[in-house]
Amino acid sequence: MSIDVLTRPRDRSKIRMFIGKTYFSWCRYLQWHTGGIKYARSVQPDELLPHMVCRHRTPLLRRLRNVDMWLQHNKIVNLKLATGRISGITLRPGETFSFWRLVGKPTRRMGYVDGMVLYNGSIRPDVGGGLCQLSNLIYWLTLHTPLTVIERWRHNYDVFPDSDRTQPFGSGATVEYNYIDLQIRNDTEENYQLLVRLDEEHLRGEWRSDKPRMVKYRVYQSEHRIIPAWWGGYIRHNILRRVVSDLNDRQIADEFVAENQAIMMYPPLISGGESIPAK
Repeated sequence: MSIDVLTRPRDRSKIRMFIGKTYFSWCRYLQWHTGGIKYARSVQPDELLPHMVCRHRTPLLRRLRNVDMWLQHNKIVNLKLATGRISGITLRPGETFSFWRLVGKPTRRMGYVDGMVLYNGSIRPDVGGGLCQLSNLIYWLTLHTPLTVIERWRHNYDVFPDSDRTQPFGSGATVEYNYIDLQIRNDTEENYQLLVRLDEEHLRGEWRSDKPRMVKYRVYQSEHRIIPAWWGGYIRHNILRRVVSDLNDRQIADEFVAENQAIMMYPPLISGGESIPAK
């Protein structure tokens, strides 16, 4: 197994960042309007498709080291705005879901506030921060459906230890308006509907369909490694796979999903002082 060596974390100049973001942002606009892709548009939150395909929830508030709780409370404000633009979207055969095309640009004028964002391995406040929790949830849900993820960006930094983590490392999808997007295409013959909402403690999501599911999925990690880097840090690596089974638990396939690697921003020990196990 070969593992690409990540370079030492470094800050890029503001000018370089501005030019790069502007260029890729305009490339995204061109894709949206001239790329020949049929994007999902129909949002019908009150007309539910009859069959549940999968559901999941994630906690809204977590106590994270060196993270002020006001950033997480602000995140809830941002999540409420974004879920209002997405929940109920119907993905018909041949259509593509684009996170940012539906959510739009998060600005103060639209009601978004400063929330937590990750920038080069550090945490800082920024308008619309916290929306990655929504993209993470949607990506994880989609891995439990026959829908096709055609664009997903992984986090380049592993910022928090595994305490209370219930999903494998690398099972999220980072987003940044508008060039770092999450896009999902419906290559099936069924309609799918995404529902997302907040309650007092959780962000909840589900995919529904107009036909009952015929298979089920289990996502797991393999080849998990923590590797010393030449510059003194550590790189975390794994491969996500999923088992496809029929409704009688007979395995149909074991599929590759994604390969992840990220620069660790904490010592390779969990809070209890035990090594993170390789699975």
